[in-house]
Amino acid sequence: MPQPADSGQRYVPGLDGLRAIAVLAVIAYHVGLGWAQGGLLGVGIFFTLSGYLITDLLMAHQAATGNLGLLSFWQRRARRLLPALFVMLAVVIGWVALLQRSPLPALRGAVAAAVGYVSNWWLIAHNASYFARFGPPSPLGHLWSLAVEEQFYLIWPWLILAGLMLTRRKNDAFRRRWFFRGSLVLAAVSAIAMALLYKPGFDPTRVYDGTDTRAFALLIGAALAFALPSRLMPAQAPRNGRLLLDSVGAAGLIVIAVLIWRTGQYSAFMYRGGLVLLALATGAVVLAAVAPAGRLGSVLGWAPLRWIGVRSYGIYLWHYPIIVLTTPADGQESFVRASLQVAASIGAAALSWRFVEEPIRHGAIGKWVRQLRPRAGYAAARGAWVAAGAGGGALLLTLAALAGVVPAASAGPAATAGSASVTGSAPPARASPSPAKAGAAAEQQVAARPGPVLKTSCRAVVHFGDSTSDGLVSAAYLPDRGERIWAQYADVGVRSTRFEIYGGTSIVETIRNEPSAYTVAQRLARAGYHGCWVFALGTNDTADLAVGSNVGLPARIHRMMSVIRGQPALWINVRSLLHAGPYAERNMLAWNAALLQACRRYPNMRVLNWAALVKPSWFIPDGIHYTSAGYARRSALIATALAKAFPQQPALDLLLTTAHHMLTAQVPSGCVVY
Repeated sequence: MPQPADSGQRYVPGLDGLRAIAVLAVIAYHVGLGWAQGGLLGVGIFFTLSGYLITDLLMAHQAATGNLGLLSFWQRRARRLLPALFVMLAVVIGWVALLQRSPLPALRGAVAAAVGYVSNWWLIAHNASYFARFGPPSPLGHLWSLAVEEQFYLIWPWLILAGLMLTRRKNDAFRRRWFFRGSLVLAAVSAIAMALLYKPGFDPTRVYDGTDTRAFALLIGAALAFALPSRLMPAQAPRNGRLLLDSVGAAGLIVIAVLIWRTGQYSAFMYRGGLVLLALATGAVVLAAVAPAGRLGSVLGWAPLRWIGVRSYGIYLWHYPIIVLTTPADGQESFVRASLQVAASIGAAALSWRFVEEPIRHGAIGKWVRQLRPRAGYAAARGAWVAAGAGGGALLLTLAALAGVVPAASAGPAATAGSASVTGSAPPARASPSPAKAGAAAEQQVAARPGPVLKTSCRAVVHFGDSTSDGLVSAAYLPDRGERIWAQYADVGVRSTRFEIYGGTSIVETIRNEPSAYTVAQRLARAGYHGCWVFALGTNDTADLAVGSNVGLPARIHRMMSVIRGQPALWINVRSLLHAGPYAERNMLAWNAALLQACRRYPNMRVLNWAALVKPSWFIPDGIHYTSAGYARRSALIATALAKAFPQQPALDLLLTTAHHMLTAQVPSGCVVY
């Protein structure tokens, strides 16, 4: 909390130290420091701190003047928050418009939501997961938390005003006591809503971003302000009292540190009491920092921490777009890059504080307006005209970019990623980038064409796929019909192909009302389908498990193999270029290992080792999907692998391999194709 712009307000250096801890934790999380897997909890610290400060400020004004001073309160909030936000938005839009134009269309709605402080609900409505995404995140995704706070600033004063009117004949102690209880009741309702709405295995974005489900952190801070307002804190206290106060604050800091260290964004504990515990721990630290008699406030008020805390708003504003816009598409961070990103974030915040936030807090806009009047001299008005020109130019560029005057760069068909909503029993947080969906149960009867000598015994094939199969059947990716997967299947002797391709599908979970692969397979089996099965699945399954699904990888494979009852099955293993998040390569490796283990159990199963064949140059920037060249090679390799796995004339060595598998329970050498 910087030095108050208005006289009469008490400055508490320790609270700036707490702000510094919160923003540094958030940065540590966003640059991927392993010891700060719960660094996103720094946002919860901000919430509780804001709840305390805003409530304490309003009640202090009411005690001194007899009214809340709402108009002046909102004016101060606007001067404090809006200018820095607008500058950041203008710079980000300018950067994207000039250097990285492909994300520009998606940013238009995000900018409007940011200006209206409804980013959290905009993200929820558009199913834009804060946690699980394989494409580059939005540089404005972090503004959801500012929206929650601003909504609190707009709604909470009216509730306090209503409470004051209802208790207008009561004394201050009575009011504070009942306001304290009312705040705790509302906080309990919010916390219970979070616990009830949270579903293990689902993407938690709705619960994490919702104003209703996060309000308890602000309300716990508000309750503390009613119970122990700063204006009533004694300047002196007995030694035992000071020790108790500092011990409570130190315990709160320890709890915060442990939560940041040991919890993560997918931890069910966070949503079932962990965030409430964080708010209580933050309240303990706030109490110790605000109390003049305590010593913890002096420790937290250490000059370097205080310097960062004063600029924490700007650091929070700038760090995420800087990290997003300067991190490679594969999400891989390096120590040098992360260090430069942190330094740039702090530097941008320092400039924002020096030239935007601090001057405007102290009335710079009014001074500039007065200097622009005709009676003002040229020397006095020169600086104001320069500022007005720079601001106007930035505004015009921003509006031009948002209006589409600056065209968005095309990244080809694969760059049109969209997000999806969860409609089933576990946590898919994923998107399909393809502009052309294969659709459910798209069946084609094709005649075999002259092709390679190698043929398959599979006369009928059903191909299951997620968004990594979209391009195999899409004219947008493969204009040459002969390169598409159904033509490639025909070349190796397949006479009937059926495609069950859904961009967000997995074996267990459903998304956007699309059926799970297991459900579709059951339906086909019951309808009497008999033939070969190709499963190009697993990318979403690994991500679902990473965000909390309780169905393991071997169980998923077993479900599909149990449905087909011994019919030939070719699985395509997976690869990712990402190094972080649910779609990280380490998760894909776990799926690939599970496929090999399954070969011990199913002699009718083969695996195309796509992970060893695919080249990095075949991937589009999201690190999951492929270019047209990549899809052409994928199509040809899958068809050829089918012929190799299940040749037209089953050979004696295939029977021997199967017998060896049954006797030794080892992964048969013939299981892996290529």
